[in-house]
Amino acid sequence: MNELADMITRHEGVRLKPYRDTVGKLTIGVGRNLDDVGITGYEAAYLLENDIAKARSELRRAFHWFSNLTCQRQDALTDMCFNVGLPRLQGFKKMVAAMEKQDYETAAVEMLDSKWAEQVGARATELAEIIKSGQYQQ
Repeated sequence: MNELADMITRHEGVRLKPYRDTVGKLTIGVGRNLDDVGITGYEAAYLLENDIAKARSELRRAFHWFSNLTCQRQDALTDMCFNVGLPRLQGFKKMVAAMEKQDYETAAVEMLDSKWAEQVGARATELAEIIKSGQYQQ
C-alpha cells in the first residue's frame, strides 16, 4: 500500500462488516460511506464473483456429486445456495437426495414444493426448470 492509503487506514481503521460511523452513516471497509457513496458497479461485480466462488466451493465440499452435474445444473444450485445459504440448502433433504440419484424431475418438484419457492416465485420456477432440463431457459 502507498503511504496515503496506509495513513488513511490507520486513521479510519478497517471494518469488514457494516457499522454506523460517528455521525450515524452506514460504513464498511476503510471508511466507505455506504449511505452517501454506495459502491460502484465494478465493486458489486467483484463482490458477486467472490460470493459465487465461495458458494461453488461450499457446494463442492458438501455434495460429492456436485462436480458431476452439467454446468447449467451447477449454476442453478449455486444460485439457490447464494440465495438461501448452504445450511438452508442442505435442509432441502428430498431435493438433495433426488439430485444425488440424478432424478432431476423429482428434484425440481421438491424445489417448488417449499416455502422458499413461494417467497422467490419466478426465481424458483426458473431454477427448477434448469435442474429438470439441464439447460438454461430462453
